[in-house]
Amino acid sequence: MTPTEYIWMNGKLVRWDDAKIHICSHVIHYGSSVFEGMRIYKTAKGSVAFRLRDHSERLLNSAKIYRMEIPYTADELDEAMLSTVGANGLEECYVRPVAYRGYGTLGVDPSNCPVDVAIATWPWGKYLGEDAMENGVSVCFSSWNRIAPNTMPAMAKAGANYMNSQLIKMEAISHGYAEGIALDVSGNVSEGSGENIFLVRKGVLITPTFAASILPGITRSSVIRLAEDMGIKVIEQNVPREALYLADEVFFTGSAAEITPISKIDNIVIGEGKAGPITKKLQAAFFNIVGGRTKDKYGWLTPVPEYKEVTV
Repeated sequence: MTPTEYIWMNGKLVRWDDAKIHICSHVIHYGSSVFEGMRIYKTAKGSVAFRLRDHSERLLNSAKIYRMEIPYTADELDEAMLSTVGANGLEECYVRPVAYRGYGTLGVDPSNCPVDVAIATWPWGKYLGEDAMENGVSVCFSSWNRIAPNTMPAMAKAGANYMNSQLIKMEAISHGYAEGIALDVSGNVSEGSGENIFLVRKGVLITPTFAASILPGITRSSVIRLAEDMGIKVIEQNVPREALYLADEVFFTGSAAEITPISKIDNIVIGEGKAGPITKKLQAAFFNIVGGRTKDKYGWLTPVPEYKEVTV
């Protein structure tokens, strides 16, 4: 991780090394946080945030599910994220806003703990490797299932939920794979440790439904929109594990992963063992928009304004 100059904390910019919380903050003991991940892309006309408002709204929605009262509006969160990027002078980066239960009482009941908000920004390249966009990644099915419905809310991007993701990721890496794919409690495909998943079969794009304990991915919804506008049929349905082995193409989506093809699953080669034609078309459409090379007809990009002064 590459440190930057400033982190936004509860409305103020503080130095990176001074962004600290108390050891008895509720979040440390109980995982009581919700967070987001958003990319800033560099274009010929300046830096842009990808689907800024959608990320702010998902943060607020995650907090609502967990009964956390974030003391900022979507407008204020938008402004805070953009100003933090500007203060750090970053042309291209990853943005991580997090809302968490802070220092108050230390029991399971978080009611008397404040909800604090922080925003960090830092440079981050291709999540699954620079080579992955063309040649894909080798992954495995995990022995860990995704969280079951009515246990923890998968539609919230919550810190505690990612303990499950950590088990999936660590297991995959320990066996020599780049990533793991989890099944839901019914044995159908759910998602990766931090990515949604798509497969292509005979020209049709298929992805698991929200009922498969997936996060409502913002990049996922972008890919669905792009595919539909290209005339590619999109189906959201239950997906059996073996369907991925027989797919012509499989790829991950996510703010960090963007659109990353999968070359092998459990050492079974998928399609041609690299990015397939539909994956490439979707990658090209996506990166042309975020790179400012084609018109942003969806209104997904927000310019990062020039930031002139930092007061700490």
